[in-house]
Formats: sequence, structure tokens, C-alpha cells
Amino acid sequence: MNRTSDRSPARVALSHAQEYLAYLRSVRNLSDASIRAYRSDLCAFAGWLSRNGLDEDGVDAAVARRYVAHLSRQNAAVSTVNRSLSSLKGYFRFLERTGRSAGSPLEGVRGLRTPGRLPGFLFEDEISELLTIEGDDFASVRDRLILELLYSTGCRISELVTVNLDDIDFRRGRVLVHGKGRKDRMVFLGAPARRVLREYLPLRSERLVRLGVRNEKALVINANGQRITQRGVAGIIRKRVIEKGIVKHVSPHTFRHTFATHILDRGADIRVVQELLGHSSLSTTQIYTHVARARLQALHARHHPRG
Repeated sequence: MNRTSDRSPARVALSHAQEYLAYLRSVRNLSDASIRAYRSDLCAFAGWLSRNGLDEDGVDAAVARRYVAHLSRQNAAVSTVNRSLSSLKGYFRFLERTGRSAGSPLEGVRGLRTPGRLPGFLFEDEISELLTIEGDDFASVRDRLILELLYSTGCRISELVTVNLDDIDFRRGRVLVHGKGRKDRMVFLGAPARRVLREYLPLRSERLVRLGVRNEKALVINANGQRITQRGVAGIIRKRVIEKGIVKHVSPHTFRHTFATHILDRGADIRVVQELLGHSSLSTTQIYTHVARARLQALHARHHPRG
């Protein structure tokens, strides 16, 4: 994967921003996508300061609150506002830790309250229907494998598309995935996922030979024999959801939510779920305990005669 250079054409006007981005990459081990998000947030703030006749030395809590208000007036999502504020807090804490400032001027500034929206998931009969893809051709089996892998492992779409053949322990039925912050973890294949994997591998080899493609390491490939992209996976999911007539919004992440909800429903310990999902904080995983309760209520409404 090509790394995004810290000397990007997008200039970051804050005085020590480039050092901070280098720190995030080399010490914090953040991904390219995270580095781009931080860069974007710092650039936007620097531009706003310049347009308002302000500079970095004049930033205090009042200025930060004005900036939050500005983003809100621009109809930025709550998550976007809070991410921007988090990026700025991280930058000013970096200045404090490296002796470039006496303290962070943003420590007392709070983000916006996040609406209590629970992640979407599929019921067991819905996921079973979605995983039933007929056909023994390459595309049908490949698509079935993608959906089985997402549901069986709970991995992120970014993790799925980076899986290589040598990441798979075929004998033990497990896969090494490369998560956020370059944190690797093991995820596990259920019996259906292992069956589809055995069916898929000969079709994958046959297609690569026919296309004259050699040394392709990716497990999941597209019709041209190249590593499938996140956009490609999302398109496959949209296609299969439409075919099955499922009216819910189903994204690649819906499979991750569904995985966590279902194994919690079946009695898994929340710390085990945290490990399987690769969450660094238990509080991130605890949302699924709320999902499980919401699921019980939805089941009641769906099946009770007076629900």
C-alpha cells in the first residue's frame, strides 16, 4: 500500500502540524485514512483561523467554541464536529507534551452530544436468507464467501479486502486480519464459511490462470483477477440485498453489528466480543448490549400478536 506523504500538496498552516502528523504515523501507528482525516481537520481549522484574522497563538477555549459553532452552522454532522475537536485537542496536547506550550487551551471544551442511535443489524432469518446465494460459478461463490466471511468473523470491510492467502490458517479455521492502528488479531471461520472457502479457492485459481495473472496474494479478487476493493464489496452487498428484497439499509458494517449482536444473544462474554471485534476500549463494545436489548423488543413487536 502506498503511504500518503506528510508533505502533501494540502498545506497545513499550523506551525507544528507536520511534526504531529509524523508522530501519529510513526508512534501512534495510525492508518493512512486516519492520517488524512487528521490532516483535513487541521487544515480546515488553520483556514478558519486565517479567514477570521486569528493565529495559532491566540487559540483558547473561546476560539475553539466559536469554531465548533461555525462547523455546526455549516450543517456538519455531530460526529464530524466531535472528530475535528478531538483532532485539535490531540494537536495541542502534543504541543504541551513536547514543551512547545505551557498547556492545552482546549482541555475544557466539550464536544456535541451524540444522538443515541443504535447500529443496525439483521435478524437471524434475514442473514440466513442473504447468505443463500445460488450458483456454482466464480461470481456466485465469491459473493457467498464475502458475506460468509463478514458474518462469521465480524471483521471490518477494510480488514476483509486486505486478507491474503497466507493469512489463513486452513487447518484451524482462522484468519489473521490487520486492524486499525496496525493491530493484528485472529478471527474465526464457522463451518459454512470454511465450506464456501474450499469451494472458492479452485475457482479463484482457475480464473487467475485464465487471465494470466501470477503471484496475486489477495484472497478475494474481482473479475479481472485483482484484489477486490471496499467499493467492490459494497456494490456486491447492495446487489444481493436488492435480489433478496430486504428493505433494511445493509452496509458492510451491518454484518459486523449483526455478528456482535448474535453472539452476545447466544451468551458470549462482552470482553470476548471486544477481543473478536478488535476494540481497544470496552465502552465501544458495550453499545451491543443495548443492541441486544433493542433486538428483544423488536422481536416482541414482530412476533407477538399484539406487538
